[in-house]
Amino acid sequence: MKYTIKIHKISTVDDLENAWNTKDYKELLRRFDFTNDDVNDSKELRELLFMAIADRDPSEAARIVLDYKLSDKMNEHQIDSVSYEMLVDKISEEYPRIGLHKTLFVINQLLYKAFNGKFPNTKATIIDFDITPKANADETITKEIALKCFTQNLDSHNVIIRLFEKQLNGEEEFDEADDIIWEIKKNENSYRLITSDYFMSPQEFLNEEFEAKITFFAED
Repeated sequence: MKYTIKIHKISTVDDLENAWNTKDYKELLRRFDFTNDDVNDSKELRELLFMAIADRDPSEAARIVLDYKLSDKMNEHQIDSVSYEMLVDKISEEYPRIGLHKTLFVINQLLYKAFNGKFPNTKATIIDFDITPKANADETITKEIALKCFTQNLDSHNVIIRLFEKQLNGEEEFDEADDIIWEIKKNENSYRLITSDYFMSPQEFLNEEFEAKITFFAED
């Protein structure tokens, strides 16, 4: 399948819009013993939560937030371990389970801002682009299609290219694509893709416009 891609904008951000809502803030405040039922404004709740977080030991605060967001994905020992590792390592980039990277990113950044930089700062990459199928190419743009196209426009040292060569070449199924790409949305005729800066950084892109030919894994 062939596609032509035109990149309009590549942005680097240290937070994701709507990653946390009023319900999240209120529940976290409760867990930090800082409940205030009189406040309903999201911005004010966030400021109160930052105060509550900053009153705790960093690893203890991390453990509370990790338990809230990931207790269904991690056991108590894993949460405890990650709560300490987060202080020195970019866990949202290094954790073996790629499917948890997005959640670990929003947790890390909440703690990073609450503690004014005691946690490592991590980034996300947002790409606004057009993609046009050629000939009989699939018109439904999936995460796998987008990822396979974009890796053909990245520096050869890119981590996806190095780690997933067989998947990119269609020699194996590429289930990891759904986790590497955090989000892809269509807005009229354009698309917006969000991923970790670890997987795609703005400096790695080669051209604003390019053509990509991709293949998919097919079982014998």
